[in-house]
Amino acid sequence: MSKNARLIERLTMVLSALERIPSRFASINVPSDFINSESGIEHMDSICMVLIAAGEEFKNIDRATKGTVFSQYPQIEWRGAMGLRDVLAHGYF
Repeated sequence: MSKNARLIERLTMVLSALERIPSRFASINVPSDFINSESGIEHMDSICMVLIAAGEEFKNIDRATKGTVFSQYPQIEWRGAMGLRDVLAHGYF
């Protein structure tokens, strides 16, 4: 598999995971819904896990491509996505 094909595959997997997030919000009406029930906590955990995994994959892609891919899309806050991963992974509680 070529590097470009592997990159596209990795980005497609991240997109697929991120596209699942809105359905996790279906039963959430206010922020406290995340902590007032076991279901809400499960939704929060699953959303956080997807965001952590996406941020980590963005970091890996950025390293592997030496920053050349994401720099082509300056309208996207890549550093913010990667930073969100760090906040969730290291400051979750």
